[in-house]
Amino acid sequence: MDAEVKELTMREKVEAALNKIRPALQADGGDVELIDVKDDVVTVRLTGACGSCPMSTMTLRMGVERVIRQEVPEVKKLVAV
Repeated sequence: MDAEVKELTMREKVEAALNKIRPALQADGGDVELIDVKDDVVTVRLTGACGSCPMSTMTLRMGVERVIRQEVPEVKKLVAV
């Protein structure tokens, strides 16, 4: 039960962090979708214009990952699918 509560709390923190960067992504016609949070690993999907943008790797690492790690330091890894 404790693991489920911890995971839910982390998922909520990650979602809140993503909400901070979403306006910038949406301004360029994209977005980010939270797929999963498990064992301190966050899985996301860039959607819209971000999904096919040649700069999406930089957006993911310098934008999304930076904000998530800043807001939720217990996240060990960010994976894009």
